Amino acid sequence: MTTINYYVIDSSSLIELNRRYPIDVFPTLWKNVEKLIEKGFLISHKEVLKEISIMDDSLKMWAKRQKKFFKELDEKQMEIVRKILAKYPSLAKSDNETAAADPFVIALAVEMGSDKQQTLVNAVKGRIIVTEEKLRGNKVKIPFVCKDYNIECINIIEMCRVEGWKF
Repeated sequence: MTTINYYVIDSSSLIELNRRYPIDVFPTLWKNVEKLIEKGFLISHKEVLKEISIMDDSLKMWAKRQKKFFKELDEKQMEIVRKILAKYPSLAKSDNETAAADPFVIALAVEMGSDKQQTLVNAVKGRIIVTEEKLRGNKVKIPFVCKDYNIECINIIEMCRVEGWKF
């Protein structure tokens, strides 16, 4: 049985990717990211787009061209966000601007896990959140909440390794 990985990426990873591996210097890396987006294997939430649109840089311009990448909020996700925030209210309260999308990123991954779509190949649908946040004790961040939902969290470099990308 094959595992097909579906990634939901947080703004922290997109920002880190752009900071360390700028689009103009590492075009092949960004083309690989775009191929995952085109295949539907890498998605994010419209709330992430709002966060990265605060900055006026190449990431913002790149993101606006990715029409299939940022998913709209739907009723099912809103219900999941409500449940997440009821259990983890501090996830919505943060002293930084880039935490507003966190419950929406998690809800998107949870929703993906409930999708019973059949594939043509015998495959397991793996869902992974890509974030630069780290699990630190009981601090309520994406990795902490993901443990509760049995969702794997990796950073952007780990995603490159999983995908077998070498530059």
